[in-house]
Amino acid sequence: MAREPLSVVVITYNNADTLDACLREVDWVDEIIVLDSGSTDSTVAIARMHGARVEVHPFDDYGPQKQRAYDMARNDWILNLDADEILSPGTRAIIERALEDPTHAGFRIPRRERMFWTVQHRWSHRNGHLRLFNRHRGGMNDVEVHAAVEVKGPVKTLWSADFVNSGDGDIATRVEKINRYSSGMVAHKLRRGQRFTGLRMVIYPPLFFLRQYLLKRYFLSGWAGFIASVLGAFYVFLKYAKLHEARRAKGKSK
Repeated sequence: MAREPLSVVVITYNNADTLDACLREVDWVDEIIVLDSGSTDSTVAIARMHGARVEVHPFDDYGPQKQRAYDMARNDWILNLDADEILSPGTRAIIERALEDPTHAGFRIPRRERMFWTVQHRWSHRNGHLRLFNRHRGGMNDVEVHAAVEVKGPVKTLWSADFVNSGDGDIATRVEKINRYSSGMVAHKLRRGQRFTGLRMVIYPPLFFLRQYLLKRYFLSGWAGFIASVLGAFYVFLKYAKLHEARRAKGKSK
């Protein structure tokens, strides 16, 4: 049975170091769309080398830029990847089977994270991310920093598949991202009126560490898994610490 036509969508900005590996693993799809934000390296040339349809638009935010790229697709089904993500061997066949007669609005694909000098162990828990979806049944939400695809209809996780995110090659990069992301979440949490900030700041970080390191089996990745779990707990702490700080500043300004 023939599968549904598939478009891969990637947004880019100076991703020459990772884009070739990303696109090499999806050269079997019906269409590759790359929406660039004005790269000054060889990103665009690499995309065109892989037969991608390339457009350029200034970056305004992650969510709107991704949605803009989805709207460029000619096909109903979209595989959404970042420029530093690579499909693992065997995932192509699983995706193609899922699209032979799809009754779901979308499919989650588990992601393995790069943990500095290694990659997350296959036997540790992998979070499923909604990356394969029918664009007429969903699109990007408007959550700051962590904008993601949402669909109307049933969603299934393809547990036998996965992809690797190769974004954080060292601890310094992870710490910089944690600082930036935690600042970006403050406005969203202020709008939601999240309560008990102090209590969350005290309780959530150690619980997050235990869940990540033991329950999600990050210990299988050795010291890299331990460090990633500690930094994840620090991110949870920093989100609520910055929210507490913003609330104090807002109260003093009244």
